[in-house]
Amino acid sequence: MLLNAYLNFDGQCDAAFKFYQQVLGGKIAFRLTNAETPMAEQTPPDRQDKIAHIRLEMDGGVLMGSDCPPGYFEKMQGMVMSINVDTIAEGKRIFDALSKNGKIKMPYEKTFWAASFGMLEDQFGTPWMVNCEKGS
Repeated sequence: MLLNAYLNFDGQCDAAFKFYQQVLGGKIAFRLTNAETPMAEQTPPDRQDKIAHIRLEMDGGVLMGSDCPPGYFEKMQGMVMSINVDTIAEGKRIFDALSKNGKIKMPYEKTFWAASFGMLEDQFGTPWMVNCEKGS
């Protein structure tokens, strides 16, 4: 079994996934706009360029997402994207990049369970935890 995260956005999916690719690396392996689907004719003109489905493949995982139809988007709650890294420096780089224009919930620092850990909400409203259990 493979378990992947699927993020929903309110029109910002394309920008979010370009940002995630820049920060996390990997490759956008699939990107489909509403205009490219069989439902294009029934989709309002202002929604044609919104993302129907996108897939970011990176070393160690897959992240997928889409823009919700109007009236269906709900702010993410009750979940957090968790990234585990091998070095404190890599965690700091990812934490700092993801938190740019976002909200830091817990600074990236040593905790009783990890060499470094931090929590944030990125500029797109996605909550993240960055965890480095090792001390390197």
